[in-house]
Formats: sequence, structure tokens, C-alpha cells
Amino acid sequence: MKLHPVLKRWEGVLALLLVAEILLFGALNPVFLQPSMLLYATSDFIHVGITALALTLVIITGGIDLSVGSVMGLSAITLGILWVGGVDIWLAAVAALAVGTLGGVFNAVAIHLSKVNPLVITLGTGFLYGGAALVLSGLAGATGYEGISNFDPAFVNLANLEVVGLPLPFALFLALTVGFMALLHRTRFGRYVYLIGQNPRAAAYAGTPVFRTLVVAYALTGLMAALSGLILASYFGSARSDFGSTALMPAITAVVLGGTSIYGGSGTILGTALAALLVGYLQTGLQLVGVSSHVSSALSGGLLVIVVALRSLSEMGRVWLQHRRVLRNVAAE
Repeated sequence: MKLHPVLKRWEGVLALLLVAEILLFGALNPVFLQPSMLLYATSDFIHVGITALALTLVIITGGIDLSVGSVMGLSAITLGILWVGGVDIWLAAVAALAVGTLGGVFNAVAIHLSKVNPLVITLGTGFLYGGAALVLSGLAGATGYEGISNFDPAFVNLANLEVVGLPLPFALFLALTVGFMALLHRTRFGRYVYLIGQNPRAAAYAGTPVFRTLVVAYALTGLMAALSGLILASYFGSARSDFGSTALMPAITAVVLGGTSIYGGSGTILGTALAALLVGYLQTGLQLVGVSSHVSSALSGGLLVIVVALRSLSEMGRVWLQHRRVLRNVAAE
């Protein structure tokens, strides 16, 4: 029996799973099927999807960035500190985005110069950025739960604006998905990203600008994490150092569930975008039917473990079939 063309691509499977998930939670609670519910529920998790889009580039190169959650908090606190200091809210937002971008650049430079595994470097910088956010928050006299508030109403209302009938954060996510798809799949930079992930040494020998490509990939990840921090600040009407503290695991889950190999060399932006919605609606749906946030977070972590294990087994099976095919050809000769 031949598979339907849609099912031959992992993105097609994810799309069907997303529809099935929505219908399942809709059967358990009809409120979940309301269009307004589906659209505005994305505001609770769209920051994860935006960060995951850029994180896909880093993971395809064979790297990882564990500092994205801390960058969200640091960018939000930077915004708050500057606003309290009398800086225009939009200039403060630009500065916060710059801080996140520089954080990503620092990650890439540290990885390149130290030759240490990206996991170790970004784990360390995650603590560094998180600590910096806490220090700045303390200097501003902001408490953990309240943070820095009283922002310009124009900034706070951004999260509630609509674009062609869609919540602004969700519309931004869709636009960024298209942009990152073009960047990864239609540009020379995208080809460099795949080449580095497949074999960084061979890519360097072939003249690929490895360091420059990694800097751009990590810088974009820092920028998107900072943007996510600003979206959270607008959504909640305050800036807190713990923004993003629960975003790392869902973001990595979205990237890996979306089909990106945790070992690098393969992956798609569309897969990540669909997986981000799948993971986000999973958490929203579980909470809507009465499951606590702690349990839903645990399920997301379990989903990540299962996906990585299944993809590893799939890769082992593919290699075994290739070896078997080669041995058959040799025997036939």
C-alpha cells in the first residue's frame, strides 16, 4: 500500500497530528474549537515558536543554545531598566533587541575560540545572562513577581493588536516563519548552515565561512529570544528576570519534533513551526481539561525524550538498511 503524498513528508504528518490534537481537545472541551480560542491561545506560547525558528538554524549546524531563556529575561529587564531611566520605550526596545543579538554573537565567539562543546558554553552563558538579569532587576528595586511595570500604554497594547484578524504576535510568528524558510532554503547562507551541520571540517576545507555562518546563526537566535522577551513584556505589562525560564524545553522540543536532527545536518523551518503549534496547543489543551501546568510540562519533556529516541532508532535503521544494501550488491557481483 502506497502512502499518501502528504504522509511522505514529516511536515505533512505534523499537520495531521495538529488537526487531530485540536479535534481531540475539542471533543473533551468544545471551547477549544472556538476560532477566537485557537487564535488568542497562541499568545501564551508563541514566544516559544519564535525562538524555536532561529534555534533551528543553530541545531542544524550541529550546535545548541541553552541560553535563550535567560536572554528573554535579560532583554525584558533591559527594556524595563531603560524605561525607568527615562529612555523612550521604542529606543529601549531597540536596545533590548541589541542586547539579545550581542548575547548570541558572544556565544558564537566563545564557542569558536574555546573549541568547547556549544552545550557547555551556552549553559554557562545562560547562567551569566540570567544572573545579569537578576542583578539589574535588583538594582531597579523590582520584585520577582511584579517586575518593572507602568510601561507606555502603546507598548503594552501591542500584544492585543490585530493584523488582518490575527493577534499581532501570531501574525509576526507567521511572517517570521516565511522569512526563515526563505533564509534557510533559498539562500547561500542556508546551504552553508546545512554543510556545516553535515561535516564542519569538510565545509571549512571547501571554503565555507564557518565562523561567520555560526555568528549569524547564533546572533539570530539571540535576536529572536530578545524579541520573545519583549513580546512577553508587552503581553504581561511588566518586565521580569524570569521571563523565558520555562521556554527552553518547549523550544528544543519544537525543533527536534519538527524534524531537525539533534546531531545537525538536516531540518526544516516549516517542521519547527508546525511542531511549535503542536507543543503549544498540547499544553493549552491539557490545562483546559484540568491538567496542571507541572504535568503538562513533564509531558513536554517526555515528548522530547521519545522523539529523540525514535529519531535515533530511525537513523540507526536507515544506516543498517544502507549497509545491508551494499552487502547485497557486493555479494551479487
